[in-house]
Amino acid sequence: MAYKSTRLRTSLTVRSVISIHYFDYMSDFVFPGESHDFWELVCVDKGEIDAAAGEKRHTLKKGSIIFHEPGEFHNVITNGRIAPSLVVIGFECRSPCMEAFRGRILTVQDTEQALLAQIIIEARRAFSGRLDDPYQEELIREADAAGFGAEQLIRNYLEELLIHLYRRYFANPLPVPSKSLGRPSLGRPNETYNRIIRYMEEHVNEQLTMDNICKDTLISRSRLQKLFQELHGCGVMEFFTLMKIDTAKELIRCNQLNFTQIADRLGYTSVHYFSRQFKKVTHMSPSEYASSIRLLSDHP
Repeated sequence: MAYKSTRLRTSLTVRSVISIHYFDYMSDFVFPGESHDFWELVCVDKGEIDAAAGEKRHTLKKGSIIFHEPGEFHNVITNGRIAPSLVVIGFECRSPCMEAFRGRILTVQDTEQALLAQIIIEARRAFSGRLDDPYQEELIREADAAGFGAEQLIRNYLEELLIHLYRRYFANPLPVPSKSLGRPSLGRPNETYNRIIRYMEEHVNEQLTMDNICKDTLISRSRLQKLFQELHGCGVMEFFTLMKIDTAKELIRCNQLNFTQIADRLGYTSVHYFSRQFKKVTHMSPSEYASSIRLLSDHP
């Protein structure tokens, strides 16, 4: 056979990294401001800040990420009440798609949070010095072999972060079924649909089957499947799995049960099966979801 190679297209390229920081600021910290000829992203991992970008001032809370374009004056001001923690990365990227990030404030989700953590992990391997030193103007390479491939991973993770955000905010996203839809995105909710949703919510701690749902909500299998395909773009059992995982997220955030207890409460046969299902849906393990960027970066 005559195989032909396919040269992979590159949509976005990070040419260099200027700074990588994780700052724990006091609640009364004020950064006087600066401008420079490279991009800088600031992500709030804890607390909240006021950030000036040009002539505009924004309040950023946990999970917010702002991009300062080259040449834009910017600063950070804490509010005097909440001590914030910030991830700050300066980088050079001349790809045309970066135009979409100008003047935008976005929100990171689980996947992007994990990518920021991985960047911090690899920065500790690749460079000497402290990541919380605001006066560090140059990244000094480590001579330790433990940092093999670290710089390449930093670039890869940063590019992946930007691609994830671009896809979610600026490209035409593919429909992803999620319980967060709450009610149908297409068509109109009706009593049958509401009855099924209530039933699944009441039995989210059990191992339901399609036969259970059909029998107890008085609907045929074909009509049930058609209803969820039309309204959510997925099967009813896939929707029920998503509902279980959303419930698991809530229980993790409450921090009152361990993962084994959560798996048992939601009717999973084992914590290992629960973990596999959780990762399949969220692309993160339960422990990864439970961690902030800082905690993730402290446990490489």
